[in-house]
Amino acid sequence: MASLKELCIFSRNVTIFLSKSRTQVSVFFTLFFFTLTLLIFIIFFSSPSAVTTKILASRLHSHSFSSIHEFDFVPVSDTHTTSSTVSAPTNFPTKSWIFNVTIQEDDKSCDIFDGEWVQDNDLHPLYKPGSCPFIDNSFNCFKNGRRDTEYLRLKWKPHGCEIPRFDGLKMLKMLKGKRLVFVGDSLNRNMWESLVCALRNSLIDKNKVNEVSGHRQFRSQGFYSFKFKDFKCSIDFIKSPFLVQEWRFSDKAGARRETLRLDTIHGSLTKYHDADIIIFNTGHWWTHQKTQKVNNYFQEGNHVYNRLEVADAYTKALKTWANWVDTTINSTRTRVFFRGYSASHFNLMRDSSLFGRGGQWNSGGNCDGETKPIINETQLGPYPWMMRVLESVISEMKTPVVYLNITKMTDYRKEGHPSIFREAKSKRRPGMFQDCSHWCLPGVPDSWNQLLYATLLQSQQKFSHPK
Repeated sequence: MASLKELCIFSRNVTIFLSKSRTQVSVFFTLFFFTLTLLIFIIFFSSPSAVTTKILASRLHSHSFSSIHEFDFVPVSDTHTTSSTVSAPTNFPTKSWIFNVTIQEDDKSCDIFDGEWVQDNDLHPLYKPGSCPFIDNSFNCFKNGRRDTEYLRLKWKPHGCEIPRFDGLKMLKMLKGKRLVFVGDSLNRNMWESLVCALRNSLIDKNKVNEVSGHRQFRSQGFYSFKFKDFKCSIDFIKSPFLVQEWRFSDKAGARRETLRLDTIHGSLTKYHDADIIIFNTGHWWTHQKTQKVNNYFQEGNHVYNRLEVADAYTKALKTWANWVDTTINSTRTRVFFRGYSASHFNLMRDSSLFGRGGQWNSGGNCDGETKPIINETQLGPYPWMMRVLESVISEMKTPVVYLNITKMTDYRKEGHPSIFREAKSKRRPGMFQDCSHWCLPGVPDSWNQLLYATLLQSQQKFSHPK
């Protein structure tokens, strides 16, 4: 009996022990999985820019293209903010999402948009001042009387590599049989005219290029196209300052109203989605009075927002554009570029001797008399919030987008704007509007096209196959 009793006691103790063990094991695994979840949360959300950049890089590497359509993207920055929260950072990111460029020497790569302007007295513009008939009067500073030339002697030099000198004939050969389209606002028109003039200057017979409708000024119409006859290629411009559709209608009282359809891509874009290269931009019109009023202007579907902040509207518009690109453009045929925000120099009041003197374009802002660029990087303005939003949207796209991040390089160049030379001397009046947003041609946009040329040249050299 004693042994049986002892056996029962032993059995009960074993049962109690196992019960306690299960409880301890359960507690252990609960703590383990909680800790693991916490670690995953910290890894993925404490540094969103790094994670998003890696996702972007892996997405881009998953695409395979041929010849001119191929680009080798590398994640070279963990400094980008990719959250949809909009803020105004105090400085520029040091790197960009960009591809390997000019790796001929020591197999090195560098960010071609991270550099400095250096004086080069032997530098000649891509076309002589006053020589190109396809420059709008408002960009033609030489024609309008500007005679200082130091702003034409500055060369953009990236840190860590050399970019090739622009060769218009070689670029035309790369573009043979192709269609390159600029889509955006008047800053993209600035770049488009620069490229047309640079390519034209490489031709022996300059009559072999013409605008298909015979235009010589390019502000009034929504579409222009230059044909280079011997190369069967075209360089086009489509006016679309918001990339989404401006909408005009009559309300119930018969009054004319206009809204911006944040959910509808600009109508012209649907006609040119099959171009070989498309260079988009938007930005400056989002700072104009129309969008800054924010009341009863932005629309989605049949809903007109009583009030919507510009940053939120801009984000919605870019997502509409991104969705259109992802669903409409064949990325094995068409290469997509997005040119970043070009700096203006109207109203940076921190030091009037460096940054211009008060006001905006329509309220006394001016930049005339500026003949020297900003030298010290610490004196540059804050990185535009719009570019943070753009980078976030691009990072979520399926389509590879080459990001031409020219913001920093333009912020140095406060002396490169037309200012009073937007008009001929005979047309100037006291208090006239000055242009401190666009650029003289020849001038700063020529360097953007040199970087575009380097991009196309690098992609062709890296991915062309021997026959």
